[in-house]
Amino acid sequence: MNNISKLLLLIMIILITVTACTSTKAPGEKGQEIISARDTLKSISGEEAVLVDAQNSSAYKDGHVEGAVNISRNDITTFGPFPNMLAPAEKIEKVLGEKGIANDSTVIVYDNNNNMDAARLWWTMKVYGHEDVKVVSGGLKALLKAGAEKSTLMADMLAVKYEITEKNEEMLASREDVKAEVNNPQDDVVLLDVRTQEEYNAGTIPASVHLNYEYNNFDDGTFRPVRQIHTLYRDKEITPEKTVIMYCKTSIRAAQTYLALYNAGYRDLKIYDGAWIEWSSDTSLPVEIPDGTGIKTNFQDGS
Repeated sequence: MNNISKLLLLIMIILITVTACTSTKAPGEKGQEIISARDTLKSISGEEAVLVDAQNSSAYKDGHVEGAVNISRNDITTFGPFPNMLAPAEKIEKVLGEKGIANDSTVIVYDNNNNMDAARLWWTMKVYGHEDVKVVSGGLKALLKAGAEKSTLMADMLAVKYEITEKNEEMLASREDVKAEVNNPQDDVVLLDVRTQEEYNAGTIPASVHLNYEYNNFDDGTFRPVRQIHTLYRDKEITPEKTVIMYCKTSIRAAQTYLALYNAGYRDLKIYDGAWIEWSSDTSLPVEIPDGTGIKTNFQDGS
């Protein structure tokens, strides 16, 4: 075989290898959704971003980063038909506009609750088409440690008009979507329960993989880096090529896992927004007891 033939053979082998290893659901850009406390302070000092405190209103009044506006969980969710579900576009438009956030604003969000409320606001804004939003790793504690000034004064923001023109339904999974997966499991789809071990042991959606959302964080509340997130989830055979449908009790914690995975390059992600509350309230749906007693139907006499 001459040198040209050898070269052509080598090129063919490389092309075959690349094709075989390339997924149709290739990972996205990594590390763009979570920002450090130090980088946050640089951004807000240059007035390049709107800083949002996602604590509840009472905690916000007790102390927040100076200049931060408050958008709480209640501002972006609705109770019906189940708790903490995604609020309609008109409610989100109203609250964002009142807090001085425009469609082209850079938004940086923090909380004091394991990053879950900040992540829920991040996810909500993404669902409604706002791409320029990030979450502070470690939240309020990390910001204060990095030198942020604490205040109890309400931030005074000029209201603006915010307009939502889209809703990304691909970021959501319905009860019927989950039920279809339970009835006909697919190798490239994962149901992910991110609740505590105790909650999971008491009952889960059949065939769910369990991984507590808190494992996405270090003990100080900051997010684990992308490489560690990949290792953590690959150990559970959750890879970027798969569709991941995640839930917790009301899918607030699930948003934190969504953020950790999205930041790590995963893209085919969905939140089951009705979550365990919706699933377990339907007496016709099966529930798996992971202690080995198997799957039972969540049936009640007389129903």
